[in-house]
Parts: sequence; structure tokens; C-alpha cells
Amino acid sequence: MKTKVSMTLSAMLFGMALTAVGLAQAQRVPDAIPMMSLDNVAYHGFFYAGGDYVREGDQATMGGAMYVEVMVPREIRHPYPIVLFHGAGQTAVDWLQTPDGRPGWAYDFLEMGYVVYMEDYPGRGRSAYVPNHDGPLRIRNAPDLEQIFTASAATADFPQASKHTQWPGTGRMGDKIFDDFNRTQVEFMGGQDGPAVDANIALLDMIGSPVIMLTHSQGGAFGWPVAQARPDLVKAVVTVEPAAPPIRGVNTSTVEYNPGGGLAYGVSGYPMRYDPPISDPSELQVELEPQAQGPGLVPCYRQVEPARQLVGLQDIPVLFLNGEGGYHRIFDHCLADWLNQAGVKTEYVRMEEAGMPGNGHMMMLELNSKEIAQYIGNWLDENVD
Repeated sequence: MKTKVSMTLSAMLFGMALTAVGLAQAQRVPDAIPMMSLDNVAYHGFFYAGGDYVREGDQATMGGAMYVEVMVPREIRHPYPIVLFHGAGQTAVDWLQTPDGRPGWAYDFLEMGYVVYMEDYPGRGRSAYVPNHDGPLRIRNAPDLEQIFTASAATADFPQASKHTQWPGTGRMGDKIFDDFNRTQVEFMGGQDGPAVDANIALLDMIGSPVIMLTHSQGGAFGWPVAQARPDLVKAVVTVEPAAPPIRGVNTSTVEYNPGGGLAYGVSGYPMRYDPPISDPSELQVELEPQAQGPGLVPCYRQVEPARQLVGLQDIPVLFLNGEGGYHRIFDHCLADWLNQAGVKTEYVRMEEAGMPGNGHMMMLELNSKEIAQYIGNWLDENVD
């Protein structure tokens, strides 16, 4: 009897073991899906910042709210969290993972001991878009992405394009890395400055203690007015090829100014406060440099001296990163010059001069992304009390 019971129990246990193995195999994540270790993460949460009801007749919709994701390291080694502002067509995904499957800057800064906040601007990604209220939507096509972000050396005609070497893979349609990157690109609306600025001011108020703002591309134009509105809550700004140039836009093929475009308030299209004050950007007295500062660069628009100063930004240190192989090389120095002339202490870094050549506009996704994150971390250690 005991032998029969033992055999039955053994069979049951063996069956359970086979079931467990089967379940484990069934639940196994495919190798093709990149996985990030959570060894450095203690807490992970999300919430929404800002927003208000948009009313049409008897209808009311919540608009202007911004999705925010926060990650807390197991060991917090820095007193000020980093708030990450993405670029046009992007979302918080850009900070989480590179298109070839490596950990993104969020994990790099977590490893350094920073609390990290990431966001999707209002009307973007996981933040609601309100039809008939928010601006028109647009999305970049794949050939455009190849030229300005991923395969500049092969497809673009701006002067520095051949120096773009850090994108993983070919950067062309049909390459898995490019296709995966293209899947992350979303629609974005024009005239987004107001909602994005308002939501980020609300975010800083919710955090309630000083932060480090890290802005990229379109996010740069949002960052300056946010920092100006809450200077006591911003310890430093790191900006990666922010929206530029001042005053007029640039044709990157001919390296000439366009009739329009550019940042009307010098650093943003959103109204900025100057001292002496202005009520309209046309009151800024500007002049064009007599010649460019080097080959492949446009001459810069500057303020006529004595230059008006940007209110509230004088005590915030700024690190401004510019890649060697991107189209922003043509005009980014003009924005850095404008900031310094307006009293904003800005360190402008050409990446190749810091030992990191070949980067394009999306350097947080490129082969040396971790090295760049560490460079930022070292600068923060030296410049933020």
C-alpha cells in the first residue's frame, strides 16, 4: 500500500514539475524583446501633471494634462532629480531604451543615483489630444528621419553630414534598428509651447523641490520659459541640441537664413521676460554678425549692445551639447552666444572636442549614449552644489 501511495505521489509531483516547466517556457519573454534590469530601481510610478477642462457647449474634456513617469534608484546619491524633456515626435520612450536594445539615459542616470522624471507632452503619446481644441497634427516621414536623425552621412546634404557615424545600424528603411526607431515616432501638434510650458510648471510645483532640467530639441524651447517661471526650482539646465536658431530659421542645405522661422524671443517662440522689458519680440534690437565663425556655419543674430538680460536665468548654470555630425552644428552656436549675451551662464560643448566624435541630433540613442550620459553626470558633479 505504501509503495502504491508513494508511486502515486511521485507521479503527481512529476506531473506538477512538468506543468511548471511548461508554464515557465510559455511565459518566457522572446529574446527579440529587449529587457532592462531593475537592479537599480526601488520604485516606479506614473501620474499626470497640469490640465484643465476644455468646454464646448455642455461638453467638457480634460485637456493639457501631461503624462509623467518617475523612477527612483535604490540608493539616491544626488539631492536633485532630473526631469527629461523630449523632442518633437518623441515621447518618454526615448529615455528608456535605444533602438538597438540598450538601456536609455533614464537607466544611466538611475545608475548614477538620480531620481528620474520622464514625460509625454500634452497631446502626445500617453497624454490626451483634444480634437477641435489642440493644434493640427503632423508626423515625420521615414526619408525625413533618415536625413536628419539616422543616416545623415548617406542621405543628407548639409556640410557636416559625412561626420555622422554614431547611429547604430545603417539608419535606413529596412534596417531593423531604424524600423524599430521609426515605430517610436508619433504625431505632434503645432503651437504646443503653451500647453507644454504650463504642464511642466505644474510638474515642478508638484515635485516641490529643485530639479535639474535636461532638454532635447523641441524641449529646449519649452525649458527656458519653465526655468524662467520657476528659477528657484531649477538648479541647472542640460540642453542637447535645443530648438534653434534665434530670430530666423536656416536652410541647412545652403547654409543660409530663411525669410521666416527661428525663435522670435531669441531662445523660444514662447514669450520670454527680458530686462529692460519688452511687450513684443519685435522690440529686440538685433544685428547679424558680419561673417560666420567658421566654415559650414551661419553668422549669428545677436542683440545690439547693451543687450537685454533674460530675467531669472542668470543664476542657473547651463550645459549645451552639440554633435559633430548633425544639422544643428550649422546654427547651435548662435543660440549659445545669445544665451551668454543675455546673462545666462552657458557652457557650449562641441562633442568631438570632448572626445566624443560623430554624433547626430539623437545622441541619447546613439552608440556612445552611455559615455555622453556619464559626461553629463560628471559636469553636474562639478557644477551643481
